[in-house]
Amino acid sequence: MRRLRFARTSGGAVGLALLVAVIALALLGPFVAPNAPDEPIGIPLTGPSAGLPLGTDFLGRDVLSRVLFGGRSVLVLAGAATVLAYLLGAAVGLFAGHNRRFIDAFLMRGADVALSFPPLIFLLILATGLGTSVSVLVVGVALVQAPLVARIVRTATAEQAVRGFVEAAVARGERTTAIVRRELLPNVAPTIMADVGLRFTYSIILVASVNFLGLGLQPPSSDWALMISENRSGLDLNPLVILAPAALIALLTIAVNIVGDAIARSLGRSSVESP
Repeated sequence: MRRLRFARTSGGAVGLALLVAVIALALLGPFVAPNAPDEPIGIPLTGPSAGLPLGTDFLGRDVLSRVLFGGRSVLVLAGAATVLAYLLGAAVGLFAGHNRRFIDAFLMRGADVALSFPPLIFLLILATGLGTSVSVLVVGVALVQAPLVARIVRTATAEQAVRGFVEAAVARGERTTAIVRRELLPNVAPTIMADVGLRFTYSIILVASVNFLGLGLQPPSSDWALMISENRSGLDLNPLVILAPAALIALLTIAVNIVGDAIARSLGRSSVESP
């Protein structure tokens, strides 16, 4: 129950409820969708009606069904990219912060070089060179995020590395991996939790941007960002075809940030470096 202490605050409770609602919609939506997401069932870009609460898209497909099917890709792709970014970036940051000599300089200068590339341009070059596959998209977003994670974790680790309990572990002759795992990682966890919301939000933005440009998921895939890209020319005829997926992306990012900040506050840390 201590781990759910953040949910007892008003902000944490609201953020958690909102996050659960959006995730439930994304995961359970395909089971309750009234129509197939790729099946034309009406006149393109018609407004809401009794049988079509959100109208149709540019091909005459049911917008509601495509919205209900389109959330899984956002969650899976952004979530996988964020997890991979933390596996790479946190490992670099922890070891760089603990050993602030040659290893620190070598690893962090590499992170600085990676940060010099504009994220979207890097992703476009990667997609152009390696193809428009899901795996390329996830790895590319993770590589963009990893240097940011490394810098944040390295700073938090350097603050903890000079504490007495770490020096005592070094004096006992413990291995670096043991010190990082048992002494440093638990103490930088609040910083990591405070940053998760921003990283996940940034992953959503990058994934959505690449999908919007047509270099990520390809039609007829159901994806909230892809829906916005496909139907932007029909905004005047049926605004809901764009407003519905855009609102869900916004709600998801807001909820993740609220929950991340609430967890960080409950653990005693709320300030993070923004992307």
